[in-house]
Amino acid sequence: MNKMQKLLSVPSNLVDYFYELEQVTTDEWFCTSDPEGSKLGSGGGTTWLLESCYRNKGNNLSFDEWLRTDKRILLHAGGQSRRLPGYAPSGKILTPIPVFRWERGQKLNQNLLSLQLPLYERILSQAPQSLHTLIASGDVYIRSDKPLQPIPEADVVCYGLWVDPSLATHHGVYVSERNNPAELDFMIQKPTLGKLEELSKTHIFLMDIGVWLLSDKAIRLLMQKSRKEESTDLTYYDLYSEFGLALGNHPLLPDPELNELSVAILPLQGGEFYHYGTSRELISSTLSLQNKVYDQRRIIHRKIKPNPAMFIQNSCTSVDLTAGNADLWIENSYVSQGWQLSSRHIITGVPVNQWTITLPEGVCVDIVPVGDKEWAVRPYGMNDAFRGSLTATDTHFLEKPFTQWMSERNLTLEDFNGTNTNDLQAAGIFPVVTNVEEMGQVLRWMVSEARQEAGKEIWKHATRLSADKIASQANLKRLYAQREEFTRQNWVSLARNYEKSVFYQLDLQHAADEFVRLDLDAPDELPEEAQLMSRIHNHMLRSRINSRKGTDGEAEKLKAFELLRDGLLGEISNQKSLPQLNVYSDQIVWGRSPVRIDVAGGWTDTPPYSLYSGGNVVNLAIELNGQPPLQVYIKPCNEHHIILRSIDMGAMEIIKTYEELSQYKKVGSPFSIPKAALVLAGFHPDFSAEHYGTLSEQLEAFGAGLEITLLAAIPAGSGLGTSSILASTVLGAVNDFCGLAWDKNEICRRTLVLEQLLTTGGGWQDQYGGVLHGIKLLQTEDGFNQSPQVRWLPDYLFSEPGFKECHLLYYTGITRTAKGILGEIVSSMFLNSSAHLSLLAEMKAHALDMAEAVQRGHFNRYATLVGKSWMQNKALDSGTNPPSVEAIIDRIKDYTLGYKLPGAGGGGYLYMVAKDVEAAARIKEILTNNPPNARARFVRMDLSNKGLQISRS
Repeated sequence: MNKMQKLLSVPSNLVDYFYELEQVTTDEWFCTSDPEGSKLGSGGGTTWLLESCYRNKGNNLSFDEWLRTDKRILLHAGGQSRRLPGYAPSGKILTPIPVFRWERGQKLNQNLLSLQLPLYERILSQAPQSLHTLIASGDVYIRSDKPLQPIPEADVVCYGLWVDPSLATHHGVYVSERNNPAELDFMIQKPTLGKLEELSKTHIFLMDIGVWLLSDKAIRLLMQKSRKEESTDLTYYDLYSEFGLALGNHPLLPDPELNELSVAILPLQGGEFYHYGTSRELISSTLSLQNKVYDQRRIIHRKIKPNPAMFIQNSCTSVDLTAGNADLWIENSYVSQGWQLSSRHIITGVPVNQWTITLPEGVCVDIVPVGDKEWAVRPYGMNDAFRGSLTATDTHFLEKPFTQWMSERNLTLEDFNGTNTNDLQAAGIFPVVTNVEEMGQVLRWMVSEARQEAGKEIWKHATRLSADKIASQANLKRLYAQREEFTRQNWVSLARNYEKSVFYQLDLQHAADEFVRLDLDAPDELPEEAQLMSRIHNHMLRSRINSRKGTDGEAEKLKAFELLRDGLLGEISNQKSLPQLNVYSDQIVWGRSPVRIDVAGGWTDTPPYSLYSGGNVVNLAIELNGQPPLQVYIKPCNEHHIILRSIDMGAMEIIKTYEELSQYKKVGSPFSIPKAALVLAGFHPDFSAEHYGTLSEQLEAFGAGLEITLLAAIPAGSGLGTSSILASTVLGAVNDFCGLAWDKNEICRRTLVLEQLLTTGGGWQDQYGGVLHGIKLLQTEDGFNQSPQVRWLPDYLFSEPGFKECHLLYYTGITRTAKGILGEIVSSMFLNSSAHLSLLAEMKAHALDMAEAVQRGHFNRYATLVGKSWMQNKALDSGTNPPSVEAIIDRIKDYTLGYKLPGAGGGGYLYMVAKDVEAAARIKEILTNNPPNARARFVRMDLSNKGLQISRS
């Protein structure tokens, strides 16, 4: 499938600017506006948008062919913004939205469009192939942190929300019979509470949130209804109040063609609805978003505002704000010390000034650049609707009747000669000025100082524009340039005031790009007393900025990893061990472990993500060909040294000094793991509870040397967690040999530290997956102490004969080490990359779905979710699925319900869940008779019911 297309209906003035201002490409985006002077409604507007895009990008295909070629998101955002004047010139859809105080990975320049799209893309990507078109509104923000439920095949699929009935009375409502909730019975618009109460006896209802999926058939019918009979001209046709009312089993509007369309209704799980249609909603919806989380442990932004309903972004302000300045929005503006603010203000577009001005309560200011050097001065009231004639008593302007505003300024209708006085939106009220001084004078006269003659004279002699003309004549490049200059200053101040700002919770990958683009110096290195996680972010950001600017960023990157390592070492570095010989002179301690397959949530266990979000993983411990494949043997030796052997590598090394034992960081060394394990066990001054001059002295006091033999009966780069589980097996055997009294949880915790000592990184799921038996859900909370809570799941899907044979494990003969992959993805975690964090959040939620499927014994659901895990891994790292692996998968995927490469991917083992026993046999036949290489082979897998085992001779 090609890229998902985004089609936008926007104000006419924005069409030519959009691609440059939003820095998007025309191959993925298309903008247009409704024809001049026409009102097409959401249905007619959809037809116009589709046809305009087809004319622009049809590529010699017929319309029907073009329609089914790509998936596309249509966003309607071309209204006049009468009730949200501050963002009428650029359109509501580009309204800047402040960073959420509880969210990590957001962008300083985010807007309603960038926040909307991820959910819509997620929905469309999971929709059946028959559904190519998603239609949504441009003035809402809809959130959902929960996984989407399966989307059914239907001509129309509508998403709704469970809401309080009083809210539903202001919107469209989907009504379904209680005994058939998934199908639409009928749709109604803005029903009364009485009507909803009457319906509730036999029906349930969901509020329409404006997210509709349409089949090609439904699109063609919608386009047909959008035309006048026997004419090619488009007419007004509404998607929701006309097309929608003709849908369902008992539609309110009779239309034989539309009545036949199948319709499915889906509640958006965990859905939240925020409307951005009015000035009041600009503040109230943003406040609701900021207050979505009250748990102070989850709130990253530590600054406490005098009043929570205050939002300042892309601006420079010098005024002292108090609790009385409620419902305040300042964006892309300069507010100097001479301003006197009250409450209920929206201030947008104000250039640098040194005015002395008082804003009465409820008065808003919008300054809009027009032409090359002029500005339109537009004050308005928070509740102004910009409707009605200038003489009507119910036409309000600046929080008072317009007639009163004129009277206070000794104005008459003659002062508005040449303008449309029948509609406030079309009346020439707003003066155009050429300098900031005139701007301040006329603004003061318009909002507070009615008797100021200088301001009145400027107003009388100025060219005056209507709200409509301001929107059509605004110079959006100048508007954006001013915003960028203020934002440029904000970047510096946010970085400097990191302790109370949102800086280190931002998407720092994007921040690095902005620092380079704006030619800003990298933030200073943070002091040692700063929070550890902030210091880690700081060094990785400095590394990224330096490398983007062409200088070496490696030292800063290594410092970030070093600080992470220090944090994970934590208390362990102060917990010294005293190893004591705990065996007879002729005894052997034997440790053995299974390996693990991660079926959901992999990567969420990896620091730093797990440190600030916690992780959820479902994995299973498995034996291969009837044996635990990782084995460790330890026995005493008479000489006071340490002998290390590897059976599978055919290597041996004798360690006689602390220095030799410390050389565990050598990449590729066959004995890095046992060396680091012995250091952690106390055979080194850094972790020893007693001081010895030499290793020989310590071993003499210990009573023997050690001879450690390793066997990893599994290829390197297998993807089955081999290195981590081998480390745990070594630690477990050393623990028993030396009487350290570590339980399995402590062994796994020290394995996480061991991997940090080796600088290989990694999370906790590998070792817990092998050390602990069976299939389990592992969960951690945030914080440096990553000790998972374990919930064992039933083994029914893996032990019952009808299911057991369907689980297949195939060694592909292709290997790939995880360290490079880890480095790339962990660096993105350090930088709060929004793309990575959103995927990881999905993975974390997905693990809970997987656990439920296993708990319920749903085989098909389990297998499908395995396939979803694979899709998530590929989205996180494109190298997960190289062509050589894809070639193997292509041969057998039709016989599977799900499959994935365990671990980081790229090679190693392929885990498959066959559709049934016959399909499993067919898979074996295909790959056995024609293997991809000489090493490829099937391996028998059995669920381990023991995990790590330690025994003695």
